[in-house]
This record gives sequence, structure tokens and C-alpha cells, in this order.
Amino acid sequence: MSGLLTRIESATPAHRDRAVDGLRALALLAVPTGHWLLGGFTLSADGALHNASPLSAFADLSPVSWVLQTLGIFFLVGGYASALSYRRRAGSTRAWLGGRLARLGRPVLGVCAVWAVLLPVLHHGLGAPVDTLRTASTLVVQPLWFVGVYAVATALTPLCVRAARRLGCWAAAPLLGSVAVVDFLRYGPYADSVPGWLSLVNVLPGWLFAYQLGASWGEGRVGRRHAWGLLVGGAALFATLLLVFGYPASMVGVPGEARTNSHPPSLLVLALAAAQSGAAVLLRERLGRLLVRPVLWAPVVVVNLSAMTVLCWHQTAMLAAAVPASYAGEVAGLVGAPDSVGWILARLAWLPVFAGALLVIGRYARAFESPWTGTGPARRALAGLLAAGFAVFALGLG
Repeated sequence: MSGLLTRIESATPAHRDRAVDGLRALALLAVPTGHWLLGGFTLSADGALHNASPLSAFADLSPVSWVLQTLGIFFLVGGYASALSYRRRAGSTRAWLGGRLARLGRPVLGVCAVWAVLLPVLHHGLGAPVDTLRTASTLVVQPLWFVGVYAVATALTPLCVRAARRLGCWAAAPLLGSVAVVDFLRYGPYADSVPGWLSLVNVLPGWLFAYQLGASWGEGRVGRRHAWGLLVGGAALFATLLLVFGYPASMVGVPGEARTNSHPPSLLVLALAAAQSGAAVLLRERLGRLLVRPVLWAPVVVVNLSAMTVLCWHQTAMLAAAVPASYAGEVAGLVGAPDSVGWILARLAWLPVFAGALLVIGRYARAFESPWTGTGPARRALAGLLAAGFAVFALGLG
């Protein structure tokens, strides 16, 4: 272990911004932690798995989702890193963008292609009900929407950088205003006459908000004064939306609830992202000093090197335990209604099992993050075809 710490430390460039990497690692780890804690399964009479959430029975647990909803920080750090990378690029904008999008696309293509093969094996080979396959497919696809939005945000980096240089921190304000207008239309006095698809307008500006803040931060246009404004203003807006305007308390979707804050993002999500962004900027120097210690820095490096693997495969790790368990009936904390304190305690005990499964899966799945230099056109086409077939099934189009 000492040798590993030494190698990681010696391989870290002196100019590396450890605090930003640390923030990215924290945001990344919150994604599987949130899904593993707040995602449960019920078992139907035919032995099929169906999604359930402890938040349906324990509404008081909603504040946990405030801590675990860290995509705002992830987009903030992404915008920061992209702004710096874009400024330092050696080639054309097109080449820079192509490289970054390829790094996002390969792991997504890989996990979808693998699941396209797994589905018939589970159904025809192991007798898994179709509803179990649909539940599993939904969970696998669930975190991948983020990659698509993040890819669009990455493609907009040149525009974000230009806006940051001209307007600084205020470049994100129009995005906040756009989401506020859409929320007013869909939740205000004219809600009954507003078409349902209008909420989709919030998807891009809702997540681009924090990315734009990150680009402004990367351009040196977000100082401590701005950070305090984001922290205090975001917290005040969050409290107002929650207490005065009746926004749902949970930052994740709850089965059976008519309104959700996350799909697409509501103004409450942006308020939380603003507060988190302000806190992140204010804590940057302190976090950087902590991560000078090799024992703390090494895990950050490992997580960042496997970022897309963690994002794409953590639901598979949970399913690797839940699907086999479903054949035995209800299993505490894993398969069964998440409606008791006992379930919560049992689920906490399952978290190390999920993490261990992710480590095993990640050992092989991480190959999808590397350039597919040894993969010919025929194999790439096959992977694309398999991934497309899985997407059709997962999205309920076929």
C-alpha cells in the first residue's frame, strides 16, 4: 500500500488542482450511494422485481437526498475542467471536442452492449420474468441520461467560455431565469392549460446552470464574494421554494408522487446547485491542503480514473445481488417493501456488498473507458447495434 501511495504521489503533476479532483470524486461517489440507499425492490406474485423507494414510507428521509444530490457539483467541476482544457488545447476545437465526447461515449456504449447480451441470457437461460428485465433496464439507463446532457454541455463549452469572459458569474443567470419561467408555467395558475412536454425545456438549462458557473470559475471570474452570494442566495431560494411555494422535499423521484424535482430539474435543483457551488468555491483551498496527504489523495485519483465506470455500472452492481436473491423470495434490505426501519438497517449492511460487486465488475468494465484501438469496424458496429437494441427495450419502445 505504501508503494502504491508513493507511485500515485510521484505521478501527480505539481500543477494538478487536487481540490477540484476531490470535489469530482465526492460528487461521483454520491451517485451510487444515493441510488443504493434510496432504491429498493418489491417482489410481485410471479417473482418479478419492481422499483420501490423508502421515501414513499419515510418522507422525513427527504433531507438525505439534499446531501446525495451532488450533480450540481459534478457539473460545476466539469465546467471548470472543460474551460481549462479548452484554453490549453493544442489542436482545433473540433479535435478537442471529439476527444472529450469519445471518452464519454465509449463506456455508455459498452454497458448497453453488455446488457443487450445479458437480457436474453437472464430470460431464456435463467427464467427471469420480463418485468424483472424491464426494471433492471430502467435502472441501468437511469444514470445514463446524465451522460447525454453532459455531452451537450461539453459541446457548448466554447460558448460557455465566451459568456464567462464577458459576463463572469452572471452568465448563469439567464439559465436560472429560464427554469423559473417554465416552473411558473407548469406549477402556477395556468398549469392546467400548459402542455406536459413544456417541462422538458428545463433539462438543458437546468443542468447547464452549474456547468456555466464552473466555466466562469475556470476563467477566474468567480471569487469569494460571488461564492458567498451563491451560497446564501441559493440557500434562501431553496428554503423559500420549499416552505412557501410547496416544492417536493425530495431531490429524487418518489414512486407515486405527481411532482418531481429531478426529471426534469426544477428551480429547487438549481437553488441547491447554487448553494453547493458557492460552498465548493469557498472550501477549495482547505480541501486542497487536505489532499496533499498521499493517503487521502490516492482514493481521489482512483475514483477519478474510473469515473465513467462508476457511473455506468453501479446499478448493475446492485442488480447483481438483487436479481439472484429474487429467486429465493424476499430478502431483508434487498428484495421486499422498503417500508420499515429494519429495511433501512439491512440496506446499510448491503452497501459493502454492492461496493464489492462494483469493484469486481469495474476491474473488467474499465476497459471500455480506454480507446478501443484493438477493436475493428465490425466489432464497433456490432457494439453499436447491441446498444441500440438495449436502448429500444429499456425505453419501452419495443
